Amino acid sequence: MLNQTRPPACPDIVIEGPERGPGTPRPAVERVASVGRGDPGRSAGEAGAAGALRAGVLRIGLVALLAALPVSSADAQGAPLPHRKPPALPATSPNFGKLPLPATRLVIRPFETSPFPYRGDIPGKDKPFMDVVDGDRLGHTAPAGTIRWERETYADRRVLIAMPKGFDPRKPSVMVVYFHGNRSLLERDVVDRQRIIDQVERSGLNAVLVVPQFARDAPDSSAGNFWRPGFFAAFLKEAERAAIDLCSPRCAAGLAGRPVVVAAYSGGYHPAAFVLHHGGAEERIRGVLLFDALYGDLDKFEGFVARRGPAVFFVSTHAKSSAEGNRELAASLARRGLKPAASLPASFKPGTLAFLAGPDGIVHNDFMTRAWTDEPLRALLARIPGYRR
Repeated sequence: MLNQTRPPACPDIVIEGPERGPGTPRPAVERVASVGRGDPGRSAGEAGAAGALRAGVLRIGLVALLAALPVSSADAQGAPLPHRKPPALPATSPNFGKLPLPATRLVIRPFETSPFPYRGDIPGKDKPFMDVVDGDRLGHTAPAGTIRWERETYADRRVLIAMPKGFDPRKPSVMVVYFHGNRSLLERDVVDRQRIIDQVERSGLNAVLVVPQFARDAPDSSAGNFWRPGFFAAFLKEAERAAIDLCSPRCAAGLAGRPVVVAAYSGGYHPAAFVLHHGGAEERIRGVLLFDALYGDLDKFEGFVARRGPAVFFVSTHAKSSAEGNRELAASLARRGLKPAASLPASFKPGTLAFLAGPDGIVHNDFMTRAWTDEPLRALLARIPGYRR
């Protein structure tokens, strides 16, 4: 059952299955939101039962057990689960088709090309990601031994698409793909806590924001289907179609094949590294923005800059928690003859390579709102030339 609402201040909102309960205050944006899966909830007895369950779980012949579960082989490759297509902004809306957009517009909808669910192997390890079977349940064993179940943690196909007030596809535009950190949910953390949509709007960038949900509210940086070579390119194609649905058919020509900026915070470094490494969309990527995120995969970031450096910008900002990774990557690039800057240029032109260390006292969990400056994503997006609203 669709739950359609039209708050007086935002007459073009359609909300379906939000993460939070009814009546929760929300930003004043036009929404076509959260279709398909709602909040799957959490298993209250997971931690206490993990030890007993682990002893009784059959791990031999796991591939055969996975194949016997009631899921299609297509879904095992990250193909679609059944779901309804969300409605576009109603054609009868007074704002439908208006350009530039008179208000920020938002949708959270399930994707066929979402990072999760994922039924493949962990790269570099001779084991499937879903390595635990308990009846009809699948689980993933974390490095500490905790079992996280697919239904609660790795089954959310939703992706957030947003366009800021004033967005105009008739002008040059970019797609900003943002990878959230660990223990995150799209509405609670990306929208409310990190204020990512607000920062894109205040940056003045003529951009479409795209944010996939990774592991739900878990300390896990797994990339899921973004581990697969070429998968990110397919994800971008679906994001374009979702953006056209959100805007209007008039936006189709202006949204196809737009340049991409990859932005990653904290644990978002891992999917970002694989997207840059073999995501299949390297020629579309115009720049990379990292926010206290260089905790690993330095070889993949280095390889991307070595291949694409003159054609892209690469900017990493950090606090103490990721300082070592930033120093190591900057030194490796310097040994290649590149010249990383220790400050931010006024404009992120192609070839920009910068590593900015924030002052002492920055709290990692607050980095996306309070780092070397307030609203760091806004501050960096505002330096990208050629795509102003």
